[in-house]
Amino acid sequence: MTKMRIDKLLANMNLGSRSEIKKYAKQGRITVNSIVEKNTARIIEPDKDVVALDEQIVRYQKYIYLMLNKPQEVVSATEDNLHRTVIDLLSEEHKAYSPFPVGRLDKDTEGLLLITNDGQFSHSLMSPKKHVNKKYFVEVSGSISESDVKKFYDGIVLDDGYKTKPATLMPQEYFENKDTSTCTVIIQEGKYHQIKRMFADIGKKVLFLKRVEIGNLSLDESLKPGEYRELTEQEYQNLLQLQGENE
Repeated sequence: MTKMRIDKLLANMNLGSRSEIKKYAKQGRITVNSIVEKNTARIIEPDKDVVALDEQIVRYQKYIYLMLNKPQEVVSATEDNLHRTVIDLLSEEHKAYSPFPVGRLDKDTEGLLLITNDGQFSHSLMSPKKHVNKKYFVEVSGSISESDVKKFYDGIVLDDGYKTKPATLMPQEYFENKDTSTCTVIIQEGKYHQIKRMFADIGKKVLFLKRVEIGNLSLDESLKPGEYRELTEQEYQNLLQLQGENE
């Protein structure tokens, strides 16, 4: 069972610095199990003891799991000197957990991106050994043939000589007036610009790319680009189950 000091719990929940929290205690603003507590060094058990600041219960949360609809022109990084990052899109409350993106999406790619501070969760989900499907909606130049579908399924040799694992290419609609096509692509890898390079090999240019699923998790379409929310308990449990199935 987790044990920690009161001041560490409140500081971790972004409720003040340790010196500020000490002042709160002297002012009688902190209670433990409904009893005023002025010793901020007291060790408590967050899962058992009820800590409150100004009569507001503080629920300790070690990890966060966020679903972001990543917009274009934002990089999948914790910091960048030139571009806005996905972490910049978060509230100060969530930034306090020192989160990071799970995997990455290219700057001009949008869609489903997970953000967490749980390193084990991130590794288990994105490791190539786990064979987790990632589904994308894609718009490309030209039309998609049965031969293209077969090439994706057989694996495509990229420009650096790497041969991709079998991928699923499902054509959706061809727009004759624009000579463009929409399709769905499912891959289990995440090589640099992989989908763009795969289409380049069959003579097509990716015009729009959006990730819509990771394993059994679908992007919440009510989230506008740049918006995010915490995963529901069921979504989190589904991802844990998926990781177990792919062990």
